[in-house]
Amino acid sequence: MSDMLQRLWIQFQRKRKLAGYAGIIAGVLFAYVLLLYSIPDKMYVERGEEPDYTFGVPVTGTVVKSAEVFANKQPAQNGAIHMTRQAGAGQQTGTYQVLCRLFGTIPVKRVAVQEVSKKELLPAGTNIGIYVKNEQIMIIGTGEVTDESGSKSEPAKNVVQSGDYILAVNGEEVTSKAQLVKKISFCDGKKVRLKLLRGKDPIEVSVKPVRCAQGIYQIGVWVRDDIAGVGTLTYVTDSKKYGALGHGVTDADVGSLIDMDQGSIYETTILEVRKGQRGQPGEMSGMINYNEQYRLGTVEENTNVGIYGTLTNMPKELKGVSAMPVTYKEGIKKGKAQIISSVEGKRRSYDIEIEQTNYHSEGNNKGIQFQVTDERLLEDTGGIVQGMSGSPIVQDGHIIGAVTHVFISDSKMGYGIFIENMLEH
Repeated sequence: MSDMLQRLWIQFQRKRKLAGYAGIIAGVLFAYVLLLYSIPDKMYVERGEEPDYTFGVPVTGTVVKSAEVFANKQPAQNGAIHMTRQAGAGQQTGTYQVLCRLFGTIPVKRVAVQEVSKKELLPAGTNIGIYVKNEQIMIIGTGEVTDESGSKSEPAKNVVQSGDYILAVNGEEVTSKAQLVKKISFCDGKKVRLKLLRGKDPIEVSVKPVRCAQGIYQIGVWVRDDIAGVGTLTYVTDSKKYGALGHGVTDADVGSLIDMDQGSIYETTILEVRKGQRGQPGEMSGMINYNEQYRLGTVEENTNVGIYGTLTNMPKELKGVSAMPVTYKEGIKKGKAQIISSVEGKRRSYDIEIEQTNYHSEGNNKGIQFQVTDERLLEDTGGIVQGMSGSPIVQDGHIIGAVTHVFISDSKMGYGIFIENMLEH
């Protein structure tokens, strides 16, 4: 019995050692992944400056300007990462790579670096009304149709899908809801052929219309060919180009990015602000002034990181406002910052606290995490509300990003996009 107990004890000790080794390996792997995620894939550097490559971990070193890969002979400064500069074959002047080495020996990661000229932007923070025309007619759902006898049916159910775009009816192109309604209304009860764009694939389906009590034919689809909403202007360049929102204009029912044909931004008047509550984000409601005299500019591009266009009229609140220099993500510090917004009907700065930055944020517009600390804003809105997207984030007199999202569980908490992600477009 004693021999058996001894064998069991030896087996237990071996398993415990193996478990200990597995824990150590898991810890090392976790630390390695954390290190990788603490170093950006890409960064911007202003020409003429030699930045301190610090990414919130012991990542410091000397950047060597050369067309070749240099042996890393420079000693690390206050850290365990060394860096060398390498010009890749065919690269344009001003682009290079930073090679990160752990303990000066083990290659960890390459960072793509783009040299840029010093840039200044006018920080906006003014409310805008946005009107965007869809390039095609979007299907947002299907519904029941009541025929002449009072019977109900849903002819398009399981034939079309939310998010489909209608390109043509019976071989004839349609670009507006009015055209679609007209072609279906006068189909004489015959099946209609719909050419759809589903994702990236064109398909064709047939739907049997129903004659309703009014004597017209319907196929029971809800469609949209335009969208309007309220947001915030982020910045204006010296050539009157602007960026806004920090995220794209999407269809609220489908959730996909609007395939835009044309659009405009307008002056808008905020009528009401509904405060955010736990589990329910707040919202700004406004009246968009669609008269031509209130039109501020064009919407030329709708992307995942904002909308872009050209101003034809400068918002009144921005007259006399000075431009600010840009600071890229590596220069952002934890601590005090401000957001500029017009939730009170007037452009103001509000205090926030930057809690962390994430160089690898999914979707590129959640790189900055912050908390609202300004008592005025907390009193008026409860924190971040819908409609504040695009409000510029400023730190130490530099534009660093824009507000994009609110924490649904806590309206005092929000996300922001790095300004360089918006400027890339």
